[in-house]
Amino acid sequence: MSVPSDIEIAQAAKLRPITDVAAEIGLGPDDLDLYGKYKAKVALELTTRPAKGKLVLVTAINPTAAGEGKTTTSVGLAQALRRIGTNAVLCIREPSLGPVFGVKGGAAGGGYAQVLPMDDINLHFTGDFHAISSAHALLSAMLDNHLQQGNALGIDPRRITWPRTIDMNDRALRKVIIGLGGATEGVVREERFVIIPASEIMAIVALATSASDLEQRLGNIIVGTTFGDATARKPVYARDLKAHGAMAMLLKDAIRPNLVQTLEGGPAFVHAGPFGNIAHGCNSILATRAALAVGDVVVTEAGFGSDLGAEKFFDIKCRFGGITPEAAVLVATIRALKMNGGAKKTDLAQEDLAALRKGVVNLEHHIANVRQFGMELVVAINRFGTDTDAEIAIVREAAERAGARVALCEVFAKGGAGGEALAREVLDILAAGRSRYAPIYEASRPIKEKIDTIVRKVYGGEGADFSAKADRAIAYLESIGLGGTPICMAKTQYSLSDDATRLGRPTGFRVTVNDVYPVAGAGFLVAQCGEIMTMPGLPKAPAAERMAIHPDGSISGLF
Repeated sequence: MSVPSDIEIAQAAKLRPITDVAAEIGLGPDDLDLYGKYKAKVALELTTRPAKGKLVLVTAINPTAAGEGKTTTSVGLAQALRRIGTNAVLCIREPSLGPVFGVKGGAAGGGYAQVLPMDDINLHFTGDFHAISSAHALLSAMLDNHLQQGNALGIDPRRITWPRTIDMNDRALRKVIIGLGGATEGVVREERFVIIPASEIMAIVALATSASDLEQRLGNIIVGTTFGDATARKPVYARDLKAHGAMAMLLKDAIRPNLVQTLEGGPAFVHAGPFGNIAHGCNSILATRAALAVGDVVVTEAGFGSDLGAEKFFDIKCRFGGITPEAAVLVATIRALKMNGGAKKTDLAQEDLAALRKGVVNLEHHIANVRQFGMELVVAINRFGTDTDAEIAIVREAAERAGARVALCEVFAKGGAGGEALAREVLDILAAGRSRYAPIYEASRPIKEKIDTIVRKVYGGEGADFSAKADRAIAYLESIGLGGTPICMAKTQYSLSDDATRLGRPTGFRVTVNDVYPVAGAGFLVAQCGEIMTMPGLPKAPAAERMAIHPDGSISGLF
C-alpha cells in the first residue's frame, strides 16, 4: 500500500473553524480578524496579557541533506501534549516562498504532524511577507528618490548598505546595476537583493514588542552613510528619509500574530520567518507572548541547529523579549548522524554502526551547547523506518552519557500518538523546574570579544579571525555607538565551523569573519563568516517543477 504524501494527508484532514480553535484557548470574536474560515489574525492586545505558560524550545543537530524534521517534531510535540491533557500551544515561523519552490517544497511540518491549511501557509498565507516586501521596497524607493531629488542628506551612493528584497531564490539578483537610462531614470549605482527572510524588516517584525516599538525600530534602520572619510562619515537612518511612519503603516497588520491549527485541531501561532543561518531564525516575540498568555505549555522552534537558531534564540530573542524558556528538545535523526560520521546519503537506509559512532559526536556537542545556556533537555530521536534497534541504542547511550533525557519520536507516521513519550519527558523537565536560562555573553562587551565567545563556546573553535574589512567595520560601528548590541552570526548551517564540509565535531578550527554590519533597527550586528549568501539560488531541478493546480482546485507537489 502506498504511503500518502504530505499534501494528500493535509487535504484529507477535516479542519475545524478557526473560531472553535480560538475558543478553546479563551479567545472570542473580538480577539480575531478572520481570513476565511481557517485563518485569523489576533488582536495585539493579546500580546500584552500576563504570561501563564511555560516555554519549550525545539532545536536540532546540524542539518544535513537527510533532514532532521525539527518543524515536524515541534508540531507533533504540541499535538502529543494536547493528547495527554495539557493545554499546549504551538508557535513557529512562516515559510518563505524561495525554499518552497526551490528545495523544500513546503515547510509546515510533515506526515501526520502538520499545521493547516498547509497550502495557504506555504503560499501567500495572510500576506505578512508581502507587507514586509512592500515596506522594504518603500524605503528603497524613497532612498533612491532622495538621491535623484538633490541628495540633501549628502548620502554617498557608494556606501549605501540598504538592499532590495524579493521572496524568491534568484541568484541573478545578488549583484545588479540600477539607474541606467539617463538623467531622469535615477542615480546609477550598484545594488543587491536579499531574500525576504534576510530582510532587516523581517527581523524587526520578529523582534518588535509593540506597534510603537515597531515604528521606532524602523526609524533606526541604517541605509548608508554620508560622504567623508572614516572619521567624518555619519550614518543615515530611515527616519532621516521620513520613511518609518509609512513603513509602519504598511506593517500594521503584519505584526499581528496569525492563528491556525495543527492536523489534530490544536492551536498554532505561525508568524514571521527569519532564516537561522543569515538572520536570527525565530518566530516573533509578539506571537510567543500571545501563546504564553493563552497556553499552559508553548512549543516553539529556532532555525537550523543549536549553534545557529538556538544560540540566537537565547542570546537575542529571549534577551529582547524578556522571555524565559524552561525546557528544550534537541531533534536528531540516525540518518543525519550517520552522514556526520561519513556515510553516503545513498547508504543511509542500511545499518552502519561504525559511521553512527563517529557521527554521534555531533549530537554530544549540541547537547553541551543547550546545557550551557542553563537548559535541561530531552533528545528526540526522530525515528525513520530504516532505523535499527542497535542504532537507536547507540544514540540513546550517547545522549544519556551527555546528561540528556531521550525519547523516540514517531510523529511523522503517527501524529500526536507518536510523540507522547517525548511529551511526558518534557512535562517531567518542566515539573522539576531545574532549568536556569542565561545568555552566554553580556551585550555590553566589545564586538570582537562577543564573536570570539560564540566561536569558542558554541562552535567549539579556537577563536575568530577578522578580515581587514571586518576590522574597519567594527571600528566604525563602535565609533557610532553600536558596539553594545548582541551578535547575529551568519555562517553555514551544515557545520559547527564556517566550512560546510567539516561535519561531525570538528576541532582545531578558527572562524573567519569577513564583514560585520549593522541591523540597527532589529538591534543587533551581523558577523558574516565564510561563504554565506543572503540570496539563495534555485537547484538544478527546483521543487516548482513538480507542482501543479488541478481543475477541481486541488494542488499537488507541495510537500
